Amino acid sequence: MKLNFFNFKQIGDEILLTNDFGKFLFVSKEDFKKILKKNIDIDEELGRKLLQTKMIYLESDLEFSSKNKYEMRDIKSHLNTATALHIFVVTTKCNMKCVYCQANNGRDNSHLVMNKEIAKKSIDIALQSPQRSLSFEFQGGEPLINFDIIKYMVKYTEENKGERIIEYNIVTNLTLLTEEIISFFKEYNFGVSTSVDGFEDLHDANRPFLDGKGTYSIVLESIKKLREKDIHVGAIETTTSLTLKSPKHVVRAYAEMGFDTIFLRPLTQLGRATINWDEIGYSAEAFVDFYIKAMDELLELKRTGFFVKEAHATILLKRIFGDAVNYMELRSPCGAATGQLAYYADGNVFTCDEARMLYEMGDDAFYLGNVFNDSYKDLVSGGVCKTVCASSILETIPTCCDCVYQPYCGTCPVVNYASNRDVIEKKPRGYRCKIYSGILDYIFEVLKRDNEDKDVFMKWIN
Repeated sequence: MKLNFFNFKQIGDEILLTNDFGKFLFVSKEDFKKILKKNIDIDEELGRKLLQTKMIYLESDLEFSSKNKYEMRDIKSHLNTATALHIFVVTTKCNMKCVYCQANNGRDNSHLVMNKEIAKKSIDIALQSPQRSLSFEFQGGEPLINFDIIKYMVKYTEENKGERIIEYNIVTNLTLLTEEIISFFKEYNFGVSTSVDGFEDLHDANRPFLDGKGTYSIVLESIKKLREKDIHVGAIETTTSLTLKSPKHVVRAYAEMGFDTIFLRPLTQLGRATINWDEIGYSAEAFVDFYIKAMDELLELKRTGFFVKEAHATILLKRIFGDAVNYMELRSPCGAATGQLAYYADGNVFTCDEARMLYEMGDDAFYLGNVFNDSYKDLVSGGVCKTVCASSILETIPTCCDCVYQPYCGTCPVVNYASNRDVIEKKPRGYRCKIYSGILDYIFEVLKRDNEDKDVFMKWIN
């Protein structure tokens, strides 16, 4: 019998073990000591569980590696795919002034508008990706301000996509929706993502129009119109210091609005969130406390007949139970450049969504090239792409490689750079790390209970 490599952490009165296959197992402290001493009977329950989860093995090292290489390949399947997500920032103009907006320099929008020439060149590069199935996502500012260019880009794509499968998505505040836009979304099967920060007073405080008026009622009316046409609308909640006071109220608001998913998102210090941090920001511990209370309420809602799942937890649960969800922030290496590209309204191309936000703040550290000068191959083979890949391999980062949550987590070089001027997080257990660790602590505490709460989690992923 041999011990496979695993990391461990005490959760309650038991020890959680995880390994590079993403397998996990809870053992007692007494059994943990037996494992370390290799005092294990493989015919007993503990030995069978350890073999099943690949914490131990009986073969030679070579046989074990050969037998499991395909499973490991599936876990790291993102390494065998080209860039599938292409984000087109069709304008930086916006009709709102959200207190945490990341898409500007912290004070003003740059008022860029993508023209047809840049749009065409951007699509041409995206279609050079070897990936057969691609996702084209339109963002802003508020992208519907430049709806004409979105129509042009979609029609140009349809004429030139060949045998590729293209999925269209848009991230919009939904305040400029018209019947023409709804018909267009329906025709091309758009996925729509918007932001709703909970109940009306909170949403309007976080997400007002430029003149300070609330947007909540207009957003809800737009959601209703899209649903009437069977167009799926997903929503993201962004947590500010105001939100921390009302976790149950926020969750209940989503249930009452008819959403089956809520994405509880912490603030990132980019754009206006940086300028307003003293007013709207908080510690990682404060967010985790809010998140736990919100999750408890979601589990309680299920018992009263509502079904609303939390998106972060669902993604992590899928990864924990063997589904290699290709979520860009939770990959090793991350999805910057190799998983997504961001085409800015001025024709410059960046590694990811966060990188173009950093550029709007005046820092082009993650600039890859320009649509007029570079091909897809040029963009993904340069030094910047290699740097973000090398700096986001969790298995090689000192503060991550021996973490029990390493198989399920990820790091963001852009956010690290924005916070610390270094692509690698130099402070162990920093803001982002504490948040993901807190979320995973909660998830595994629920899984450890093995009761109806765990059953709810299983329904979220099945």
